[in-house]
Amino acid sequence: KDYSWGNAELYEWTNTNGEKMQGVLVKPENFDPKKKYPMIVNFYERSSNRLYRHRAPYPHRSTINYAFYTNRGYLIFNPDVKYREGYPGESAFNCVIPGVTSLIGEGFVDAANIGIQGHSWGGYQIAYLITKTNLFKCAESGAPVVNMFSAYGGIRWGSCLSRMFQYEHTQSRIGGTIWEYPIRYLENSPLFFMDKVETPVLNLHNDKDGAVPWYQGIEFFVAMRRLNKPAWLLNYNGEPHWPLKRQNRLDFNRRMAQFFDHYLKGAPRPQWMERGVPAMEKGILQGFETKE
Repeated sequence: KDYSWGNAELYEWTNTNGEKMQGVLVKPENFDPKKKYPMIVNFYERSSNRLYRHRAPYPHRSTINYAFYTNRGYLIFNPDVKYREGYPGESAFNCVIPGVTSLIGEGFVDAANIGIQGHSWGGYQIAYLITKTNLFKCAESGAPVVNMFSAYGGIRWGSCLSRMFQYEHTQSRIGGTIWEYPIRYLENSPLFFMDKVETPVLNLHNDKDGAVPWYQGIEFFVAMRRLNKPAWLLNYNGEPHWPLKRQNRLDFNRRMAQFFDHYLKGAPRPQWMERGVPAMEKGILQGFETKE
C-alpha cells in the first residue's frame, strides 16, 4: 500500500492474419483514460500467461522493470507473438504493430512518444521491426542477431554447440540451412535493411556473450553509425549475455531510463549520449550529468 505498483490487465486485438491476440497492458496507478501517456513496448514471445506474475522492482539485467516505469507515468505493453516458420521477423511485425495501433485507437496512448525494448530474441525482433516501421520514437535492442549469415556458423561458447540448430529449427524458425533458404536468411537479417531505419537505438551487447556473438552488436552499431543514424552501444567488459554484476545492472538501468526519458518525455540528453564514455574515463566519468 505504500508503493505505486501500477495495474496489469489483459488486452486483446487482431493481428494482420485475422487471428485473435492477447498481451499484458500495465497502467500507472490512478490511470486517467482522458490523458495521453508515453508507452514502452516490451516483448519476447508469449507473456500473456504471466499476467498475474509479480514483477518486483530491482535493476534487471536485460529488461525494463515494469513497476519502476509505471511509477513514473509510463504505460507498458507486452504483446504475444504467433510465428510462421521461415518468417520470424514478419511474424513479429504482424502481431506487435496491430496491437500497438489498436492501443493508440483507445485514445490514452501518446502516439508520438512510444518506445520499444527487448533483449536477445526480443532484441532481434526489435531490430527487425525498426527496419519496417517508424512507429517507435526510440528503441533499446539488447544482444540481437542482426546478421543471420555471420551468426549461423558460430558456436555458443557456454554449451559448445554449433549455432546452426537454433536458426534452422528452434527459436529463429527459418526452417532449413542457409543453402536451402538463403533468401529467408537475408530477409530476416535486419543488417541488410539498416538504411531504412530512422529510429534512435540503444544497444546493450557485452564482449563475453556466449549466446549471441558480440560481433552482432558491433555490426549493428557500426552499420547505424556508417549510415549517420543515432545509435549507442553499451559494453560491460567481461560480462556475458547480460550484465550480472549489480553495479553494471544499475548502470545499464540508469542509462536506459535516461535514454527513454530523453526521447519519450523530453528530458535533457545526458553527457554519455552527447560524447560517449571514452575508454580512459570508464569508471571515473560516467557521463550521467546533463548540460542543464
